[in-house]
Amino acid sequence: MASEDADENVDRGTDRPAGTGPAQSAENAGPSADRPVDPEIAAAVAAAGAAGPGNGETVRIDSWIWAVRLIKTRSQGATACRGGHVHVNGERVKPAYSVRVGDEVRLRNEGRERIVIVKRLIRKRVGAPVAVQCYIDNSPPPPPRETVAPAGVRDRGTGRPTKRDRRDMERLRGLTPPGFSSGMSGPEGRPRGR
Repeated sequence: MASEDADENVDRGTDRPAGTGPAQSAENAGPSADRPVDPEIAAAVAAAGAAGPGNGETVRIDSWIWAVRLIKTRSQGATACRGGHVHVNGERVKPAYSVRVGDEVRLRNEGRERIVIVKRLIRKRVGAPVAVQCYIDNSPPPPPRETVAPAGVRDRGTGRPTKRDRRDMERLRGLTPPGFSSGMSGPEGRPRGR
């Protein structure tokens, strides 16, 4: 019952008709008639609603982005705000900024930009299934992970690599161009004269 009331408040707070959010997908649409609701998640949502701020109370932005699991710690949230990595409705904000339902939060963290719209205010950190119900995620897809070639693996007991081995490994990794040798002149490999 409490979560239904909160959903009604969200729709009224965004000045849009109920159920019409930007880029609302099946994952972010919330519980519906065709999809059963897990009782544990429903209980957690109710607990999160009870842990939310009362009437007239607000939630700090650093606390909210921590509570919905966009960052790992609240102090990292405060640091991100002070560093200019958190914007609410297009403006850079301080850690004590009071976030409201319907605000667009842009967060740059760990090389990725997250764009979310606040759906529900919570103060305490909740589980991931409950956290995703507190915002609408409009973030671009994460960049693909780089496929890094493994460094040369040496057999056990072969000792330290020689200078030639090190140069071969650097050439394999693409750190030095082929045919380039530092400190040597020409293809003969003789040291430079003075």
